[in-house]
Amino acid sequence: MPASKVPLYSALAANLAIAITKFIAASITGSSAMVSEGIHSVVDTTNEVLLLFGIAKSKKPPSAKRPFGYGKELYFWAFIVSILIFGIGGGISFYEGVQHLLHPVQIEDPKWNYIVLGAAFVFDGISFITAVKEFNRQRGSIRFWKAVRHSKDPSTFVVLFEDAADLLGLTVAFLGVFLGHYYNNPYFDGIASMIIGLILTAISGILAKESRSLLMGESADAEVLDEVTHLTESHPTVQKVLRPLSMYLAPEEIILILIVAFREEVNSAEVTNAIVTIRQTIQERFPSIKQIFIEPEMLSI
Repeated sequence: MPASKVPLYSALAANLAIAITKFIAASITGSSAMVSEGIHSVVDTTNEVLLLFGIAKSKKPPSAKRPFGYGKELYFWAFIVSILIFGIGGGISFYEGVQHLLHPVQIEDPKWNYIVLGAAFVFDGISFITAVKEFNRQRGSIRFWKAVRHSKDPSTFVVLFEDAADLLGLTVAFLGVFLGHYYNNPYFDGIASMIIGLILTAISGILAKESRSLLMGESADAEVLDEVTHLTESHPTVQKVLRPLSMYLAPEEIILILIVAFREEVNSAEVTNAIVTIRQTIQERFPSIKQIFIEPEMLSI
């Protein structure tokens, strides 16, 4: 099912506004956790921009240089986004926490931190709910983690995990500020910043793994290939589908190669007509299979 860009735009607007307010609060209070959260929101904002850029690039029509199109641009930029979450977001947040432990600064008045964190939680919560609704629409009745592993649209699950990391990070930042002020101990703030870095690193690992798999080339689901095989072998000229080969070029774009053994009594003209009919039948059933190559082959006895 085609994805909506609504979660991306929602997350972009929320993260941009929140990043500005977090840095203002951090400059007033000197909170390390707030600096980490500000960096986190800047990285998230960049991520949304890169994903939107990847979607736009993936829509370019095929050219002589790229005859199979630009669909994998989205997978490339999703992989870059997952690295950014770790390299910039997680790494700097952890470093900021270490620095705060080495050079602790006591938070005198956490009022601004609480105001910003509360507002950020509301906006990120709205963005998260939007992403969850879109992901649930796409996955249907499939279990959550299975849907994540089988999803071919990183623009949806990247935003979902990103928003989840936002909410976790905000919770940790709140605890760091509250405990640090309550116990008059600045080390809580630094520890909170390090935990935020670890959360971002964990999320990055999951997203990098999924995005890399898509970038390398995932096959269509076994159920789809089984039905394609059944549709092809249902044609009277076909004896057997020897093997179906497929790969996702984009979330809604699959390339399919069928090695087909036709019956011995079928002549070349009938094979040509059969290939046209089989291609039309498959594409009517699976519109996402944009390119189909059917290769006749003799069946070994």
